[in-house]
Amino acid sequence: MKKLLLVTLLALACGAQAQSSAAKKELVAKVLQLQQPGIELAGQALAERPAAQLMQQAGIALQTKVAPEKREAVAKEIQADVKKYTDEAVPLLRDRAVKLAPTTIGPVLEEKFTEDELKQLIAIIESPVNRKFAQVTGELQKTLVDKLVADMQGTIDPKVKALELSIGQRLGLSPTSAAPVSKTAKPPAKAASK
Repeated sequence: MKKLLLVTLLALACGAQAQSSAAKKELVAKVLQLQQPGIELAGQALAERPAAQLMQQAGIALQTKVAPEKREAVAKEIQADVKKYTDEAVPLLRDRAVKLAPTTIGPVLEEKFTEDELKQLIAIIESPVNRKFAQVTGELQKTLVDKLVADMQGTIDPKVKALELSIGQRLGLSPTSAAPVSKTAKPPAKAASK
């Protein structure tokens, strides 16, 4: 009789755990669905990062290696190449990030959060105040960066120029052959997202 009771209790416990696990998986799937724009943005940023870096390097090379009368035409060609790259790479990385999220982010959410915590997280993500905050986040960051650039550019530019000179000297470049840095405190322009 004791064995039957023990087996029954174990079966009930396993059944409850399986239901809990299925419910938890559904909650994790809901969190991933709600976070899909952020996941897509991570893939997009990963695709755009090398393009932005190459555009920055190309801008420097245009000023130092290309004849002034050819710069505009070469710049347009480079922008077209970058646009072609981003048009192809961004969707690929964005889609792959969404497909990988359930097998990468999902297990972490399942491990680190209880069902109740996942329900609370979903409520927070879906709250109108959170959605409103998410909408103004870009504006908040831009306001901060603009003020930071204005406040610190005079302090940071000489340091960047000194670093640039030091690197140029280590590379054996003359001070005039080292590419000038423009507006060092500003983030690179997003030419790739046109």
